Amino acid sequence: MARALGGPGGQGINLEALLAKAWKLHGDGKHIAPGEVVQPDERLSWPATIGIGAQHVVAMFGATFLVPLLTGFNPSTTLFFTGIGTLLFIGITSGRLPSYLGSSFALIAPIGAVTGYTIDSGTPIDSHKMALAQGGIVSAGLALAIVGIIVHFAGSKWIDKLMPPVVTGTIVSLIGFNLAPAAWNNVKAAPVTAIATIAGVLLVTVLFKGIIGRLSILFGVLFGYGVAVVRGEVNFDAISNASWVGIPEFHGLAFDPSLLGLFIPVVLVLIAENVGHVKSVSAMTGRELDDLTGRALFADGLSTMFAGSGGGSGTTTYAENIGVMAATKVYSTAAYVVAGICALGLSMFPKFGQIIATIPPGVLGGAATILYGMIGMLGVRIWVQNRVDFSDPVNLNTAAIAMVIAIANYSWHWGDMVFEGIALGSFGAILLYHFMRTVSRWRGTSLESASPASAPAGTEIEEGSLVREHNYGWWRRVGRKQEEAPKTVH
Repeated sequence: MARALGGPGGQGINLEALLAKAWKLHGDGKHIAPGEVVQPDERLSWPATIGIGAQHVVAMFGATFLVPLLTGFNPSTTLFFTGIGTLLFIGITSGRLPSYLGSSFALIAPIGAVTGYTIDSGTPIDSHKMALAQGGIVSAGLALAIVGIIVHFAGSKWIDKLMPPVVTGTIVSLIGFNLAPAAWNNVKAAPVTAIATIAGVLLVTVLFKGIIGRLSILFGVLFGYGVAVVRGEVNFDAISNASWVGIPEFHGLAFDPSLLGLFIPVVLVLIAENVGHVKSVSAMTGRELDDLTGRALFADGLSTMFAGSGGGSGTTTYAENIGVMAATKVYSTAAYVVAGICALGLSMFPKFGQIIATIPPGVLGGAATILYGMIGMLGVRIWVQNRVDFSDPVNLNTAAIAMVIAIANYSWHWGDMVFEGIALGSFGAILLYHFMRTVSRWRGTSLESASPASAPAGTEIEEGSLVREHNYGWWRRVGRKQEEAPKTVH
Protein backbone atom coordinates (compact mmCIF):
# COMPACT_ATOMS: atom_id res chain seq x y z
CA MET A 1 0.00 0.00 0.00
CA ALA A 2 1.36 3.36 -1.01
CA ARG A 3 2.12 5.77 1.75
CA ALA A 4 1.05 9.38 1.40
CA LEU A 5 2.09 12.61 3.01
CA GLY A 6 -0.57 15.18 3.77
CA GLY A 7 -0.81 18.08 1.35
CA PRO A 8 -2.91 21.20 0.69
CA GLY A 9 -6.59 20.61 0.18
CA GLY A 10 -6.44 17.17 1.72
CA GLN A 11 -4.45 15.83 -1.21
CA GLY A 12 -1.60 13.54 -0.30
CA ILE A 13 1.84 13.12 -1.79
CA ASN A 14 2.58 9.54 -2.76
CA LEU A 15 6.02 8.97 -1.26
CA GLU A 16 6.52 5.61 -2.93
CA ALA A 17 5.67 7.13 -6.31
CA LEU A 18 8.25 9.88 -5.75
CA LEU A 19 10.90 7.33 -4.85
CA ALA A 20 9.98 5.19 -7.84
CA LYS A 21 10.66 8.16 -10.14
CA ALA A 22 14.12 8.56 -8.62
CA TRP A 23 15.05 4.87 -8.53
CA LYS A 24 13.19 2.09 -10.31
CA LEU A 25 13.15 -1.35 -8.72
CA HIS A 26 15.75 -3.77 -10.06
CA GLY A 27 14.02 -7.05 -10.88
CA ASP A 28 12.20 -8.34 -7.84
CA GLY A 29 14.27 -6.13 -5.56
CA LYS A 30 15.85 -9.11 -3.87
CA HIS A 31 18.07 -10.87 -6.38
CA ILE A 32 20.75 -9.87 -8.89
CA ALA A 33 21.12 -12.23 -11.82
CA PRO A 34 24.63 -13.40 -12.81
CA GLY A 35 26.33 -10.81 -15.00
CA GLU A 36 23.89 -8.07 -13.98
CA VAL A 37 24.46 -4.98 -11.84
CA VAL A 38 22.10 -2.63 -10.07
CA GLN A 39 22.49 0.62 -12.00
CA PRO A 40 22.72 4.06 -10.31
CA ASP A 41 19.08 4.86 -11.18
CA GLU A 42 17.90 1.50 -9.79
CA ARG A 43 17.56 0.08 -6.30
CA LEU A 44 16.86 -3.14 -4.48
CA SER A 45 14.14 -3.40 -1.83
CA TRP A 46 14.41 -0.72 0.82
CA PRO A 47 15.58 -3.13 3.58
CA ALA A 48 18.37 -4.35 1.26
CA THR A 49 19.19 -0.77 0.21
CA ILE A 50 19.44 0.34 3.84
CA GLY A 51 21.75 -2.58 4.57
CA ILE A 52 24.04 -1.72 1.66
CA GLY A 53 24.01 1.95 2.69
CA ALA A 54 25.16 0.92 6.16
CA GLN A 55 28.00 -1.06 4.54
CA HIS A 56 29.12 2.10 2.78
CA VAL A 57 29.24 3.94 6.10
CA VAL A 58 31.34 1.15 7.62
CA ALA A 59 33.64 1.09 4.58
CA MET A 60 34.53 4.77 4.86
CA PHE A 61 34.91 4.75 8.65
CA GLY A 62 38.55 3.79 8.95
CA ALA A 63 39.94 6.31 6.48
CA THR A 64 37.45 9.12 7.14
CA PHE A 65 38.11 9.21 10.89
CA LEU A 66 41.88 8.97 10.54
CA VAL A 67 42.05 12.40 8.90
CA PRO A 68 40.50 14.43 11.77
CA LEU A 69 42.42 12.40 14.32
CA LEU A 70 45.72 13.06 12.57
CA THR A 71 44.96 16.76 12.07
CA GLY A 72 43.30 17.52 15.43
CA PHE A 73 39.88 18.27 13.90
CA ASN A 74 36.65 17.08 15.52
CA PRO A 75 35.64 13.59 14.23
CA SER A 76 31.89 14.17 14.69
CA THR A 77 32.04 17.46 12.79
CA THR A 78 33.97 15.81 9.99
CA LEU A 79 31.43 12.96 9.85
CA PHE A 80 28.59 15.49 9.70
CA PHE A 81 30.08 17.23 6.68
CA THR A 82 30.85 13.98 4.86
CA GLY A 83 27.14 13.15 5.15
CA ILE A 84 26.15 16.62 3.88
CA GLY A 85 28.73 16.40 1.09
CA THR A 86 27.53 12.98 -0.04
CA LEU A 87 23.90 14.13 -0.27
CA LEU A 88 25.00 17.26 -2.17
CA PHE A 89 27.05 15.14 -4.55
CA ILE A 90 24.17 12.79 -5.34
CA GLY A 91 21.84 15.73 -5.88
CA ILE A 92 24.18 17.76 -8.11
CA THR A 93 24.97 14.71 -10.27
CA SER A 94 21.21 14.01 -10.60
CA GLY A 95 21.53 10.62 -8.90
CA ARG A 96 23.58 9.25 -11.81
CA LEU A 97 27.01 8.98 -10.15
CA PRO A 98 27.31 6.90 -6.95
CA SER A 99 29.94 8.12 -4.51
CA TYR A 100 30.61 8.72 -0.84
CA LEU A 101 32.56 11.89 -0.09
CA GLY A 102 34.90 11.02 2.76
CA SER A 103 37.83 12.91 4.29
CA SER A 104 40.63 13.74 1.86
CA PHE A 105 44.12 12.54 2.81
CA ALA A 106 45.60 15.04 0.39
CA LEU A 107 44.81 17.84 2.86
CA ILE A 108 46.62 16.31 5.84
CA ALA A 109 50.00 17.73 4.91
CA PRO A 110 48.95 21.38 4.35
CA ILE A 111 46.75 21.32 7.47
CA GLY A 112 49.65 19.99 9.53
CA ALA A 113 52.00 22.58 8.04
CA VAL A 114 49.67 25.35 9.23
CA THR A 115 48.67 24.01 12.65
CA GLY A 116 51.79 22.09 13.65
CA TYR A 117 49.47 19.64 15.44
CA THR A 118 50.69 16.17 16.43
CA ILE A 119 48.50 13.68 18.25
CA ASP A 120 51.33 12.47 20.49
CA SER A 121 51.95 15.98 21.86
CA GLY A 122 49.05 15.70 24.31
CA THR A 123 47.89 19.27 23.61
CA PRO A 124 44.77 20.23 21.64
CA ILE A 125 44.99 22.01 18.32
CA ASP A 126 45.49 25.78 18.43
CA SER A 127 42.14 27.46 17.70
CA HIS A 128 43.51 30.29 15.52
CA LYS A 129 45.77 27.99 13.51
CA MET A 130 42.84 25.66 12.97
CA ALA A 131 40.78 28.59 11.65
CA LEU A 132 43.58 29.44 9.20
CA ALA A 133 43.73 25.83 8.04
CA GLN A 134 39.95 25.90 7.50
CA GLY A 135 40.40 28.99 5.33
CA GLY A 136 42.90 27.04 3.24
CA ILE A 137 40.44 24.15 2.89
CA VAL A 138 37.70 26.54 1.73
CA SER A 139 40.12 28.07 -0.81
CA ALA A 140 40.94 24.63 -2.19
CA GLY A 141 37.24 23.80 -2.41
CA LEU A 142 36.50 27.06 -4.23
CA ALA A 143 39.26 26.41 -6.75
CA LEU A 144 37.93 22.88 -7.35
CA ALA A 145 34.37 24.18 -7.80
CA ILE A 146 35.60 26.71 -10.38
CA VAL A 147 37.44 23.95 -12.24
CA GLY A 148 34.22 21.93 -12.18
CA ILE A 149 32.27 24.79 -13.79
CA ILE A 150 34.92 25.16 -16.50
CA VAL A 151 34.95 21.42 -17.19
CA HIS A 152 31.15 21.29 -17.34
CA PHE A 153 31.01 23.88 -20.13
CA ALA A 154 34.36 23.34 -21.87
CA GLY A 155 34.82 19.58 -21.47
CA SER A 156 37.53 17.61 -19.67
CA LYS A 157 40.03 17.08 -22.51
CA TRP A 158 42.18 19.99 -21.32
CA ILE A 159 42.65 18.25 -17.96
CA ASP A 160 44.09 15.22 -19.74
CA LYS A 161 46.50 17.49 -21.62
CA LEU A 162 47.46 19.50 -18.53
CA MET A 163 47.93 16.42 -16.35
CA PRO A 164 48.82 13.37 -18.44
CA PRO A 165 49.21 10.05 -16.57
CA VAL A 166 52.90 10.56 -15.80
CA VAL A 167 52.05 13.85 -14.03
CA THR A 168 48.88 12.58 -12.35
CA GLY A 169 50.61 9.47 -11.04
CA THR A 170 53.50 11.55 -9.73
CA ILE A 171 51.25 13.97 -7.86
CA VAL A 172 49.23 11.20 -6.24
CA SER A 173 52.38 9.30 -5.25
CA LEU A 174 54.23 12.24 -3.79
CA ILE A 175 51.31 13.09 -1.51
CA GLY A 176 51.40 9.65 0.09
CA PHE A 177 55.17 9.52 0.46
CA ASN A 178 55.36 13.09 1.76
CA LEU A 179 53.16 12.01 4.68
CA ALA A 180 55.45 9.11 5.66
CA PRO A 181 57.28 11.05 8.44
CA ALA A 182 53.93 11.79 10.12
CA ALA A 183 53.14 8.08 10.23
CA TRP A 184 56.56 7.31 11.70
CA ASN A 185 56.12 9.89 14.46
CA ASN A 186 52.94 8.15 15.58
CA VAL A 187 54.50 4.70 15.33
CA LYS A 188 57.35 5.79 17.62
CA ALA A 189 54.81 6.75 20.30
CA ALA A 190 53.69 3.10 20.67
CA PRO A 191 55.60 0.69 18.39
CA VAL A 192 54.02 -2.52 19.74
CA THR A 193 50.49 -1.24 19.18
CA ALA A 194 51.41 0.07 15.74
CA ILE A 195 52.85 -3.30 14.69
CA ALA A 196 49.73 -5.06 16.03
CA THR A 197 47.53 -2.71 13.98
CA ILE A 198 49.52 -3.33 10.80
CA ALA A 199 49.44 -7.09 11.43
CA GLY A 200 45.66 -6.95 11.96
CA VAL A 201 45.10 -5.14 8.67
CA LEU A 202 47.32 -7.54 6.72
CA LEU A 203 45.83 -10.69 8.26
CA VAL A 204 42.23 -9.62 7.58
CA THR A 205 43.25 -8.77 4.00
CA VAL A 206 44.58 -12.26 3.25
CA LEU A 207 42.33 -14.37 5.47
CA PHE A 208 38.89 -13.15 4.42
CA LYS A 209 37.06 -12.77 1.12
CA GLY A 210 34.38 -10.34 -0.01
CA ILE A 211 33.29 -7.36 2.04
CA ILE A 212 35.20 -8.36 5.21
CA GLY A 213 38.48 -8.45 3.33
CA ARG A 214 37.70 -5.03 1.83
CA LEU A 215 37.18 -3.61 5.32
CA SER A 216 40.63 -4.67 6.51
CA ILE A 217 41.57 -1.15 7.63
CA LEU A 218 38.54 -0.94 9.90
CA PHE A 219 39.07 -4.37 11.46
CA GLY A 220 42.80 -3.75 11.79
CA VAL A 221 42.13 -0.51 13.66
CA LEU A 222 39.67 -2.33 15.95
CA PHE A 223 42.28 -5.01 16.69
CA GLY A 224 44.96 -2.40 17.35
CA TYR A 225 42.55 -0.51 19.58
CA GLY A 226 41.99 -3.68 21.62
CA VAL A 227 45.74 -4.12 22.02
CA ALA A 228 46.03 -0.48 23.10
CA VAL A 229 43.30 -0.98 25.73
CA VAL A 230 45.11 -4.02 27.15
CA ARG A 231 48.37 -2.05 27.26
CA GLY A 232 46.69 0.86 29.09
CA GLU A 233 47.12 3.38 26.28
CA VAL A 234 43.47 4.49 26.09
CA ASN A 235 41.83 7.12 28.31
CA PHE A 236 38.04 6.76 28.56
CA ASP A 237 37.36 9.85 30.68
CA ALA A 238 36.17 11.96 27.76
CA ILE A 239 33.59 9.31 26.79
CA SER A 240 31.89 9.29 30.17
CA ASN A 241 31.73 13.09 30.23
CA ALA A 242 30.18 13.39 26.75
CA SER A 243 26.43 13.68 26.16
CA TRP A 244 24.46 11.01 24.36
CA VAL A 245 22.78 13.37 21.89
CA GLY A 246 24.00 16.73 20.63
CA ILE A 247 24.94 18.87 17.64
CA PRO A 248 28.55 18.59 16.39
CA GLU A 249 30.96 21.35 17.34
CA PHE A 250 31.37 23.95 14.60
CA HIS A 251 34.39 26.23 14.33
CA GLY A 252 34.83 29.62 12.64
CA LEU A 253 37.44 30.16 9.94
CA ALA A 254 40.05 32.75 9.00
CA PHE A 255 41.97 33.49 5.80
CA ASP A 256 45.65 34.16 5.18
CA PRO A 257 46.61 34.56 1.48
CA SER A 258 50.19 33.55 2.26
CA LEU A 259 49.00 30.00 2.98
CA LEU A 260 47.33 29.47 -0.39
CA GLY A 261 50.51 27.94 -1.78
CA LEU A 262 50.05 25.02 0.62
CA PHE A 263 46.43 24.25 -0.26
CA ILE A 264 45.83 25.10 -3.92
CA PRO A 265 48.11 22.31 -5.28
CA VAL A 266 45.88 19.80 -3.47
CA VAL A 267 43.23 20.70 -6.06
CA LEU A 268 45.27 18.80 -8.64
CA VAL A 269 44.94 15.63 -6.56
CA LEU A 270 41.22 16.16 -6.00
CA ILE A 271 40.77 16.59 -9.75
CA ALA A 272 42.63 13.36 -10.41
CA GLU A 273 40.57 11.49 -7.79
CA ASN A 274 37.24 12.71 -9.13
CA VAL A 275 38.09 12.08 -12.78
CA GLY A 276 39.35 8.61 -11.85
CA HIS A 277 36.14 7.93 -9.91
CA VAL A 278 33.94 8.88 -12.86
CA LYS A 279 35.91 6.63 -15.20
CA SER A 280 35.88 3.74 -12.70
CA VAL A 281 32.12 3.85 -12.19
CA SER A 282 31.60 4.21 -15.93
CA ALA A 283 33.66 1.08 -16.56
CA MET A 284 31.87 -0.93 -13.86
CA THR A 285 28.33 0.05 -14.89
CA GLY A 286 28.87 0.08 -18.64
CA ARG A 287 27.45 3.59 -18.90
CA GLU A 288 29.04 6.71 -20.38
CA LEU A 289 29.36 9.18 -17.51
CA ASP A 290 32.01 11.62 -18.78
CA ASP A 291 29.36 14.35 -19.04
CA LEU A 292 29.15 14.26 -15.23
CA THR A 293 32.85 15.06 -14.67
CA GLY A 294 32.25 18.79 -14.31
CA ARG A 295 29.34 18.26 -11.93
CA ALA A 296 31.39 15.83 -9.83
CA LEU A 297 34.24 18.33 -9.50
CA PHE A 298 31.85 21.16 -8.64
CA ALA A 299 29.99 19.03 -6.07
CA ASP A 300 33.21 17.94 -4.36
CA GLY A 301 34.45 21.55 -4.36
CA LEU A 302 31.20 22.77 -2.80
CA SER A 303 31.30 19.97 -0.23
CA THR A 304 34.90 20.85 0.68
CA MET A 305 33.94 24.50 1.11
CA PHE A 306 31.08 23.57 3.43
CA ALA A 307 33.36 21.30 5.45
CA GLY A 308 36.10 23.88 5.81
CA SER A 309 33.68 26.61 6.80
CA GLY A 310 32.44 24.65 9.82
CA GLY A 311 35.51 22.81 11.11
CA GLY A 312 35.45 19.63 9.04
CA SER A 313 38.13 18.12 6.84
CA GLY A 314 37.95 18.54 3.08
CA THR A 315 36.20 15.79 1.12
CA THR A 316 36.86 13.58 -1.88
CA THR A 317 35.41 10.54 -3.64
CA TYR A 318 36.29 7.31 -1.85
CA ALA A 319 37.90 4.23 -3.37
CA GLU A 320 36.81 2.21 -0.30
CA ASN A 321 33.22 2.57 -1.40
CA ILE A 322 34.05 1.55 -4.94
CA GLY A 323 35.23 -1.68 -3.34
CA VAL A 324 31.81 -2.17 -1.71
CA MET A 325 30.09 -1.58 -5.05
CA ALA A 326 32.37 -4.04 -6.80
CA ALA A 327 31.67 -6.68 -4.13
CA THR A 328 27.88 -6.22 -4.05
CA LYS A 329 27.30 -5.29 -7.74
CA VAL A 330 25.00 -2.57 -6.42
CA TYR A 331 25.74 0.90 -7.81
CA SER A 332 22.47 2.45 -6.69
CA THR A 333 22.72 6.06 -5.58
CA ALA A 334 19.81 5.32 -3.23
CA ALA A 335 22.27 3.38 -1.05
CA TYR A 336 24.47 6.48 -0.86
CA VAL A 337 21.55 8.64 0.18
CA VAL A 338 21.01 6.15 3.01
CA ALA A 339 24.74 6.29 3.85
CA GLY A 340 24.70 10.09 3.96
CA ILE A 341 21.68 10.11 6.27
CA CYS A 342 23.32 7.48 8.52
CA ALA A 343 26.49 9.58 8.75
CA LEU A 344 24.45 12.63 9.75
CA GLY A 345 22.67 10.58 12.41
CA LEU A 346 25.91 9.21 13.88
CA SER A 347 27.42 12.70 14.02
CA MET A 348 24.65 13.66 16.45
CA PHE A 349 25.95 11.26 19.12
CA PRO A 350 28.81 12.99 20.96
CA LYS A 351 29.76 9.80 22.83
CA PHE A 352 30.38 8.13 19.51
CA GLY A 353 32.67 10.96 18.46
CA GLN A 354 34.58 10.75 21.73
CA ILE A 355 35.07 7.00 21.30
CA ILE A 356 36.71 7.73 17.96
CA ALA A 357 38.82 10.46 19.55
CA THR A 358 40.26 7.99 22.07
CA ILE A 359 42.12 6.05 19.36
CA PRO A 360 45.77 6.34 20.48
CA PRO A 361 48.81 7.36 18.38
CA GLY A 362 50.11 3.80 18.00
CA VAL A 363 46.92 2.65 16.27
CA LEU A 364 46.86 5.73 14.06
CA GLY A 365 50.53 5.26 13.21
CA GLY A 366 49.99 1.65 12.16
CA ALA A 367 46.95 2.46 10.04
CA ALA A 368 48.62 5.55 8.55
CA THR A 369 51.68 3.50 7.57
CA ILE A 370 49.48 1.39 5.32
CA LEU A 371 47.14 4.13 4.09
CA TYR A 372 49.91 6.62 3.23
CA GLY A 373 51.77 3.86 1.45
CA MET A 374 48.60 2.94 -0.44
CA ILE A 375 48.22 6.54 -1.60
CA GLY A 376 51.79 6.46 -2.87
CA MET A 377 51.20 3.17 -4.68
CA LEU A 378 47.97 4.43 -6.24
CA GLY A 379 50.14 6.86 -8.15
CA VAL A 380 52.35 3.98 -9.26
CA ARG A 381 49.21 2.13 -10.40
CA ILE A 382 48.28 5.12 -12.58
CA TRP A 383 51.69 4.80 -14.26
CA VAL A 384 51.29 1.08 -14.78
CA GLN A 385 47.69 1.20 -16.04
CA ASN A 386 48.59 3.90 -18.56
CA ARG A 387 51.83 2.17 -19.53
CA VAL A 388 53.94 5.25 -18.84
CA ASP A 389 57.33 4.73 -20.46
CA PHE A 390 60.16 5.70 -18.11
CA SER A 391 62.79 5.05 -20.78
CA ASP A 392 61.58 8.41 -22.06
CA PRO A 393 63.79 10.96 -20.23
CA VAL A 394 60.95 13.49 -20.13
CA ASN A 395 58.76 11.12 -18.13
CA LEU A 396 61.67 9.91 -16.00
CA ASN A 397 62.92 13.36 -15.00
CA THR A 398 59.43 14.71 -14.38
CA ALA A 399 58.66 12.00 -11.84
CA ALA A 400 62.15 11.80 -10.33
CA ILE A 401 62.57 15.48 -9.51
CA ALA A 402 59.00 16.00 -8.25
CA MET A 403 59.17 12.94 -5.98
CA VAL A 404 62.42 14.01 -4.31
CA ILE A 405 61.11 17.55 -3.81
CA ALA A 406 58.03 16.20 -2.04
CA ILE A 407 59.67 13.42 0.01
CA ALA A 408 62.49 15.68 1.23
CA ASN A 409 59.89 18.46 1.77
CA TYR A 410 61.73 21.22 -0.10
CA SER A 411 60.43 24.69 0.68
CA TRP A 412 60.42 27.97 -1.23
CA HIS A 413 59.42 31.37 0.12
CA TRP A 414 58.02 33.90 -2.34
CA GLY A 415 57.15 37.05 -0.45
CA ASP A 416 54.61 36.05 2.17
CA MET A 417 53.73 32.86 0.29
CA VAL A 418 55.28 29.55 1.31
CA PHE A 419 55.50 26.61 -1.08
CA GLU A 420 56.50 23.29 0.48
CA GLY A 421 57.01 19.67 -0.59
CA ILE A 422 53.63 18.77 -2.04
CA ALA A 423 53.00 22.20 -3.58
CA LEU A 424 56.46 22.41 -5.14
CA GLY A 425 56.36 18.81 -6.26
CA SER A 426 52.91 19.14 -7.87
CA PHE A 427 53.62 22.37 -9.72
CA GLY A 428 57.11 21.12 -10.55
CA ALA A 429 55.72 17.96 -12.16
CA ILE A 430 53.36 19.96 -14.40
CA LEU A 431 55.90 22.63 -15.38
CA LEU A 432 58.79 20.21 -15.92
CA TYR A 433 56.74 17.86 -18.08
CA HIS A 434 55.35 20.52 -20.41
CA PHE A 435 58.62 22.48 -20.65
CA MET A 436 60.73 19.40 -21.43
CA ARG A 437 58.12 17.96 -23.81
CA THR A 438 57.87 21.25 -25.73
CA VAL A 439 61.64 21.68 -26.02
CA SER A 440 62.21 18.02 -26.96
CA ARG A 441 59.67 18.24 -29.77
CA TRP A 442 61.24 21.46 -31.03
CA ARG A 443 64.71 19.96 -31.02
CA GLY A 444 63.66 16.50 -32.23
CA THR A 445 65.02 14.80 -29.12
CA SER A 446 61.70 13.47 -27.90
CA LEU A 447 62.57 9.84 -27.49
CA GLU A 448 65.51 7.54 -27.86
CA SER A 449 65.31 4.09 -29.40
CA ALA A 450 63.47 1.63 -27.23
CA SER A 451 65.33 -1.05 -25.34
CA PRO A 452 64.08 -4.55 -24.56
CA ALA A 453 63.35 -3.44 -20.99
CA SER A 454 61.24 -0.43 -21.90
CA ALA A 455 57.46 -0.47 -21.83
CA PRO A 456 55.44 0.79 -24.81
CA ALA A 457 54.95 4.53 -24.87
CA GLY A 458 52.33 5.77 -22.43
CA THR A 459 48.97 7.24 -23.31
CA GLU A 460 50.20 10.64 -22.24
CA ILE A 461 51.83 10.93 -25.65
CA GLU A 462 49.42 12.36 -28.19
CA GLU A 463 48.88 10.33 -31.33
CA GLY A 464 51.33 11.36 -34.02
CA SER A 465 53.28 13.79 -31.85
CA LEU A 466 56.16 11.43 -31.34
CA VAL A 467 57.52 8.77 -33.63
CA ARG A 468 59.14 5.80 -32.03
CA GLU A 469 60.46 2.46 -33.24
CA HIS A 470 59.13 -0.50 -31.31
CA ASN A 471 61.30 -3.09 -33.01
CA TYR A 472 63.95 -2.72 -30.29
CA GLY A 473 66.58 -1.61 -32.77
CA TRP A 474 69.93 -3.37 -32.54
CA TRP A 475 68.58 -5.90 -30.01
CA ARG A 476 66.25 -7.47 -32.56
CA ARG A 477 68.94 -7.39 -35.23
CA VAL A 478 71.32 -9.22 -32.92
CA GLY A 479 68.63 -11.80 -32.18
CA ARG A 480 67.98 -12.27 -35.88
CA LYS A 481 71.68 -12.83 -36.60
CA GLN A 482 71.82 -15.40 -33.83
CA GLU A 483 68.87 -17.25 -35.31
CA GLU A 484 70.42 -17.19 -38.80
CA ALA A 485 73.85 -18.39 -37.62
CA PRO A 486 74.66 -22.01 -38.53
CA LYS A 487 74.28 -24.45 -35.67
CA THR A 488 77.44 -26.19 -34.47
CA VAL A 489 77.29 -29.93 -33.95
CA HIS A 490 79.27 -31.17 -30.98
